[in-house]
Amino acid sequence: MESSDVGAVVALQRSCPEMAQWTPSDYECVARAEMAGWVAEDETGIVGFLVARPLVQETEILNFAVRADLRRRGIGTALLKEALNWSRLIRAEKVILEVRASNDAALCFYEHCGFRAIGRRAKYYADPIEDAQVLGLLISPTAHDA
Repeated sequence: MESSDVGAVVALQRSCPEMAQWTPSDYECVARAEMAGWVAEDETGIVGFLVARPLVQETEILNFAVRADLRRRGIGTALLKEALNWSRLIRAEKVILEVRASNDAALCFYEHCGFRAIGRRAKYYADPIEDAQVLGLLISPTAHDA
C-alpha cells in the first residue's frame, strides 16, 4: 500500500459498513512504515486491502476488506497470506484481530484460515454498538528460520 492508494482504500472501506471506518489520515502510518499494508488490484483499481501492525511477538490485523462483489474469489486469502508471510519475516508468533460479533461471513472466513476465538471485547464497535470477537492464529517460522 502506498500513500497514493489511500483515496481508493477509504472509498472501498466506506462500501463495507461492517468494518472499522478509518479516516485518510489513519492510513498515514502505513506511509510512515509504522504499519504494513497491502492492496489487491484489478483493471478497475483497488479491490481489496489489508493493514496490520507489529506488536511485541504478534501481528495485529487492523483493517481488511475486499469489494463485496468480488468476495469468495481468493482475493482476501491472498491478502491474508501476504500478511502472514510478513508476520513470519518479522518473527511474530501469533496474529490477532477483532471482528464484529455479528459478521458471520468474516468469522467463517477466519475460521477457515485457521483462526480461533480467544476473547471478546464488549461494546468495542460503535455505530452500531457491538461486541468484537477476538481471534488469534499461531504461526510457525519460515522454513529457513527453523
